[in-house]
Amino acid sequence: MSRARRNEGRRLQLLVGVLVALACIVALGAGLAVQKNPPTSVDDLTTIAAVTVMIALGAIVKAPLRIRSTAFSIAWVETAIVVGLALAPPPRVIIATGVGIACASFLTRLSAIKTAFGIAKHTLVAGGATALILLLGDRWPPQEFWNVIVVLGAVYLVAALLDDLLAQPVIALAAGNKISRQFTSGLDLRLAGFGVRFVVAVCTVFIIRADSRLLLAVPPLVLSLHLAYSARIRGRTEQQAWQRLARATDALNVVDLDKVLTTAVTQAAELFSADEVEIELRDGDRRVRGDAAGAITYDQPGDRPTTVDGTVVPAPLEGHDRTIDVGVLRLRFRGPVQLSERERYTLRTFASALCTAVRNAQAYAELARVAEDHAHAASHDALTGLANRRHLLEQGTQQLSARHAEGVTALVLIDLNHFKEINDTLGHAAGDQVLVRVAERLRGAAQANDLVARLGGDEFAVLLRGLPAPAVAAHRAEGLLAALHEPVDLDGMRISVEASGGIAVAPASGGMPELLRRADVAMYQAKRAGQRISTYAPTRDTADVGRLTLGGELPRAVADHEFTVNFQPIVDLGTGEITSAEALARWHHPTHGLIDPLRFLEAVERSGLLPAFAEAILDQALIAAKTWQDAGFDVPIAVNVSPRSLLDARFPGSVLARLRAHDLPPDRLVLELTETLTLSQLDVVDRVLNRLRDEGVRLALDDFGTGYSSLSLLSRIPVHELKIDRSFVTAMETSAEAAAVIRSTLDLGRSLDLAVVAEGVESEPQRRALWELGCAAGQGHLFARPMPAGTLLAALQRGSGGKPGTLAPPLHDAGAVIRLGRRATGRGRERLPHQPA
Repeated sequence: MSRARRNEGRRLQLLVGVLVALACIVALGAGLAVQKNPPTSVDDLTTIAAVTVMIALGAIVKAPLRIRSTAFSIAWVETAIVVGLALAPPPRVIIATGVGIACASFLTRLSAIKTAFGIAKHTLVAGGATALILLLGDRWPPQEFWNVIVVLGAVYLVAALLDDLLAQPVIALAAGNKISRQFTSGLDLRLAGFGVRFVVAVCTVFIIRADSRLLLAVPPLVLSLHLAYSARIRGRTEQQAWQRLARATDALNVVDLDKVLTTAVTQAAELFSADEVEIELRDGDRRVRGDAAGAITYDQPGDRPTTVDGTVVPAPLEGHDRTIDVGVLRLRFRGPVQLSERERYTLRTFASALCTAVRNAQAYAELARVAEDHAHAASHDALTGLANRRHLLEQGTQQLSARHAEGVTALVLIDLNHFKEINDTLGHAAGDQVLVRVAERLRGAAQANDLVARLGGDEFAVLLRGLPAPAVAAHRAEGLLAALHEPVDLDGMRISVEASGGIAVAPASGGMPELLRRADVAMYQAKRAGQRISTYAPTRDTADVGRLTLGGELPRAVADHEFTVNFQPIVDLGTGEITSAEALARWHHPTHGLIDPLRFLEAVERSGLLPAFAEAILDQALIAAKTWQDAGFDVPIAVNVSPRSLLDARFPGSVLARLRAHDLPPDRLVLELTETLTLSQLDVVDRVLNRLRDEGVRLALDDFGTGYSSLSLLSRIPVHELKIDRSFVTAMETSAEAAAVIRSTLDLGRSLDLAVVAEGVESEPQRRALWELGCAAGQGHLFARPMPAGTLLAALQRGSGGKPGTLAPPLHDAGAVIRLGRRATGRGRERLPHQPA
């Protein structure tokens, strides 16, 4: 028996002893009172006998309840005591209570400690009720109807509270529960039981006062109420049991075997109120035990004697078809316990769920092991066990991307000299043995923080991390090559291994591929110079002198948020009001300043970083649109889309996810497409564009008129808007052909019900000429140059002429604008689809 359990036993005995001592004092006082006023008639003796029998029956007729190996019950004793107090003098009732409980305990063969506790508890209950009666004085026994209800209710309340306060701590200690939890557990049922029994007590008192012969009707009434209450207790117990079973089986839905077993022990201890739970697994000969509190007390292979002696209830861990048996679940109780049919079914169900959980956890562990083996094989060299090129690049990239990493990162590239002669002379098996020995020596010479890799053939690399200074790399590289200086013993022969090494310190740009390239350059410099080791020098690297490696700097630029967005507004040519804004990407390079988009956009598309770049630009654009909207300017945002993005089937989902993330409706976004799309690509992007349009995103065709396939594109792409290229706007005043292109584009837009925007508007004559041709909107330096989102918001709030939302004065007064719009353009001059109302 555990020390905690022994302590609980001693505390229980002490508590029962205190209750017995107090009960003896109450009984002694009651005995002295009875001696002074003994029964004087047959009626008195009959009444005392009836009360004794009633109390004994109240103790025998009870609802059983089991907590672990201890059986408890809910009885009617306090009801019989209160009724007895209404029929006989209180001292006699106290004595009758002790006698009645003693008789009931003898008939039901209770243990000595339970008998002592029962007699003491109910004697104290009768004594407490008697104390209240003495305080009531002449008001007891009550005579009037409402006095019976109120006074009898007060007496019953004291009896019920005393019964509960005395019983629950003892039950908690006997069952190993917390006393506070014991009081709250089943409180609603106990309160309901007290209410029912109080009603019975009141009815019994009224029946006896009306006609003592009607007392014969009380036992059937009590029995029927007892059966109903017992049924309710059983129903509640079963309902809670099923709920606990559901929670227990749900808790087993984890994939870690240790967690499965720990959870199973904890849940089973609570579910079946067991003193100990044991799980024995066939696979691995593993045994796990937990105590009543759910704490793991044993988790080892083999067996060790348990400290819980008593009833053992086993349940095989098998599937529903009983073809799979992974072990056994055992419930242990300190005393004799007989599980009910419902508990046995619950145990079988729980064991089956545990079997499934164990099998799933074992299968997951095996899959994880296989996956780990595959991952190791994919990232390590099969011959030497060192990291391979792929793993080196991954680890190096991770190291270089951690800008907060302490120290300097460097790479040492090592190549064995004359290794081909070993293979040709002694064979490949001998060459493999040499490579294994070299790997062992490099691993032994490297520090714990270094990564040693075999790149292939006779080429090795060591990634040095956390160096205090770049110069330390050369010293560490000398130590690595010195480890290879000693000859290798191979089948009785001593073979000298010579090697050349190249050192490169991590560059400011270019990432791990550039670091590897520089180390390779340094290694071949060492070979050409006949040196054992050489450090990379930019002046000797003709491939790197004077060249800006934009492609190599793109990952850093994306990670450091060097790409920003400026916004150029699109305005209504007639009113000067803003209708939308176009997002334009900018790269603020920390060294080279502002880089022209024409230089880096092509590099972005080739780099593989296009999705990340596009998301970053779209995010900034949508954040700006949301900011303007919150400030009272509902301005749609136009974002340019690369043709390569439209070839990615994941692109629409990414766009829609960003819109949801920023709480913007899809029609607030305009995606601008370029005419560089070819007809062959359209077959691929049809689904992408149609999904975006179906979701409400608006599409515009940028630089319209410059491509040879403009009309063919219009017949295929479901756009909402055309943008006239700035070259035509610039030449429209001097070139009849440019003006004709603009006029035909506007006519085409009207016939297809498309909005038309003119780009490159830089003068008032251009604005007026476009307006008179029927062009509704334009953008250009006349209205605003590209600017940050906050600057544009300030301009909108300030407005042109003090009118917020305008960036230019109107061409005409409001009435003239309306008349001109209707006269000149008809349906095509309707408000732009994304123009605010």
